[in-house]
Amino acid sequence: MSEYFDLHTQGIGYLNRVREVRPKNGSPFWACDIAALHGSKDNVNHTRFDCRVSGAQAIELVPQYQNAVAQDRKVLIGFRLGDLYPDTFTYSKGERAGETGISLKARLLYLGFIKIDGETVYSTETESDDGEEPESQNSDAGSETAPEPEAATPESPESDPDGMPAEVALSKDDPDFQERKAALKEAGYRFDGQDKVWRLPAATAA
Repeated sequence: MSEYFDLHTQGIGYLNRVREVRPKNGSPFWACDIAALHGSKDNVNHTRFDCRVSGAQAIELVPQYQNAVAQDRKVLIGFRLGDLYPDTFTYSKGERAGETGISLKARLLYLGFIKIDGETVYSTETESDDGEEPESQNSDAGSETAPEPEAATPESPESDPDGMPAEVALSKDDPDFQERKAALKEAGYRFDGQDKVWRLPAATAA
């Protein structure tokens, strides 16, 4: 039996851009963005994670809150991520035009709690019959004792309201190339054959 060393990231953040991705050559999957909170509660900072929803519990829960996110309601979650890796893109406008930026990719494994507009709608403490977290989910990422800061829009690498980079470069050597290509198409990106990058239509027009 193979042995694995897990590296997990856990925290609290706002759920954004919940969507179903349908690759041309592959099975559909759910994806989302998380604006993770860190720093002092009086001066909260945000770090954005672009996530594929992978854990069974997360796959069951995340689609249920797609409408709430689309309605710009504040959906706060306790989360656990795995397989975190950086992905590069190029700023196409603004003060950092031409510079290389980094987007953080991960797999969403687990949700400890969900709040909508400050009201708890899901918690592992109430869902579990014995009051314990499911097996192997022993972190405190789902704790509801952490202060809930005022929602803020995370800083985006571009002026796009969804926080999406204007340009994304893909490598065919990436094992998730087909899935990421489908995700970009789903998000509205178009391939620029001259520069070999994927661009949002607004960036192409600029």
